[in-house]
Amino acid sequence: MRNFARLLALGLVLALPRASAAQQTPAAPTFTKDIAPIFQNKCESCHRADSMAPMSLVTYEEARPWAKSIAARVKTRQMPPWHIDKTVGIQQFKNDRSLSDDQIDTVLRWVAAGAPKGDPADLPPARVWGDESKWAFASKYGPPDLVIKSPDYTMPAMAQDVWWRPIVPTGLTEARWVRAIEIHPATVKGRKITHHALAYLKQPESISRELFTNDPDVAGEGLFMEWAVGKAGDEMRADSGRLMLPGSSITFEMHYHAIGEAITDHVELGVYFYPKGQEPKHREVLALFSTITGGNRALDLPPNQVTTTENFAVLKENARIENFQAHMHLRGKGMSMEAIYPDGRREMLSQVTDFNFNWHNMYIYADEAAPLLPKGTILHFVSWWDNTANNRSNPDPDQWVGWGDRTVDEMGHAWINITYFKDDEFAAEVAKRKAAVTNLQR
Repeated sequence: MRNFARLLALGLVLALPRASAAQQTPAAPTFTKDIAPIFQNKCESCHRADSMAPMSLVTYEEARPWAKSIAARVKTRQMPPWHIDKTVGIQQFKNDRSLSDDQIDTVLRWVAAGAPKGDPADLPPARVWGDESKWAFASKYGPPDLVIKSPDYTMPAMAQDVWWRPIVPTGLTEARWVRAIEIHPATVKGRKITHHALAYLKQPESISRELFTNDPDVAGEGLFMEWAVGKAGDEMRADSGRLMLPGSSITFEMHYHAIGEAITDHVELGVYFYPKGQEPKHREVLALFSTITGGNRALDLPPNQVTTTENFAVLKENARIENFQAHMHLRGKGMSMEAIYPDGRREMLSQVTDFNFNWHNMYIYADEAAPLLPKGTILHFVSWWDNTANNRSNPDPDQWVGWGDRTVDEMGHAWINITYFKDDEFAAEVAKRKAAVTNLQR
């Protein structure tokens, strides 16, 4: 220190550059430049005027009062709702609405800095959202080729939950291949009373029991489309489709719940066909896989206990798994899907570790990641339920719970879209996938 002081006195020590405050501390994110693009891409699909979320996040003035709540929900990954485990299995999805670690950090730093607005000139153009009562795929395919409507139902202001299951003929007189499907309550008000809406396709044939084991609880048949929060439509992959036959009908199932206001509504199913002469090569089926050995009615959830079940299904045809969707109720906590290949190799495909009954997410695999499974592959499903006081969604941890339709009952199954391939087609698909992976690695 003495030598340093002497040198300083003699003017022999050069002044060290000091970092400016801006260099020392990165500028705080602003709404207009940093936050608005995130909200547009990951939040506005629900958080906008006249949509299903309780508040809009489109403008700064709308978002600012919720800043602390946004930080809390984002930090714990409660929002946006995306419950697939990011440390397990496939992570490439077409519809991934989760936030990256960098995006979460940006939101948290914005709130910590006092949620500044920023320069209005930085604000990206407003995102234009279509009318939710209209058909989303119409911009691509034109109006649906077939619209099937359920009869009107009036839900009283105060009433028990209702499961309304009317049957409506499709009116088809010839077989047609489907390339896209949409379903939704007819009105915005109808969305408030509709927990979910299912459309089952009933026609004179059985697919699932030919392609899987003969246990009806292992592989169901007939589900055509589902509407739930975050899920309204399904588009087939290139050169694949679902088949509708003449004489078929749709069995609707609407789960309605009272909200303190009498509302009359119905559900509309829009079907987009492949043009005649452009039929796809591959058939796709939406199947239900129970995760409970012995069948759904064997579900037994003792009070104050965590319970795990498993089940297996053998693929009798070559298949591409298009998506994974776990379905459980209030005690449900997680579900996994594993592939056990004919050579004994095992691969965990996907796992939901923080299931939330309020959100029915369908995780749609990206084209380059959708599992290609040879016939003879075993799909292994595991589910677990938390019927203890540790589960904040649990209405009564002292209550035994079994299988049932009511929200306070339980379920445990996976909805999966599957496309089937003949041996030569499957070999070509595997070769194409390998070539794509090789090109990416170069």
